[in-house]
Amino acid sequence: MSESPEAELAPLYAAARAGDSAAKDSLFQALYSKLRQMAHARLRDSRHDALLNTTMLVNESYERFARLAKLDVTDRAHFLAYASRVMRSVIIDYTRERLAERRGGGAALVTLTTGLGDGLAAHTDPEVLRVHEALEELGQIDARLAQVVEMRYYGGMGNSEIALVLDVSLRTVERDWERARLFLYSTLKES
Repeated sequence: MSESPEAELAPLYAAARAGDSAAKDSLFQALYSKLRQMAHARLRDSRHDALLNTTMLVNESYERFARLAKLDVTDRAHFLAYASRVMRSVIIDYTRERLAERRGGGAALVTLTTGLGDGLAAHTDPEVLRVHEALEELGQIDARLAQVVEMRYYGGMGNSEIALVLDVSLRTVERDWERARLFLYSTLKES
């Protein structure tokens, strides 16, 4: 199904906030192509030996959405921001499961470059967890910076969409992105 215009989705957001599971399903279906784009962007150039593929990531995200009693989103941007958080969670859970199975496996660690947002998906399992831990640390220092990274990297959202979700200016999002990148780069360089 192709994406519906925002006006057609407005009643679905309200119903999903009220706990209507059919509305959650309809929203997921209406935005399915965008969710696949987001998942594909995160998994492209992945060296995870088929840890996850696009379909698996979207399906697992759907399963997590389906378990929610209510979906607290007000529009497309909020829905996609939440979806980016869910996809991040799925990727981290799969990575932890994989590492637990092989118990380390002597995997080589690779340091991220300053192009943080350009190639995270291509890194090894331990790096995925290092990035996750650094992002958690950033979230404790400044939650909005962590949200910007999550929405931009995991959600594939543009700065204007992020500004809308966070109710800040575009310039604020641009500054937050730069600050977050510097923090993550320095944190990951030290580890």
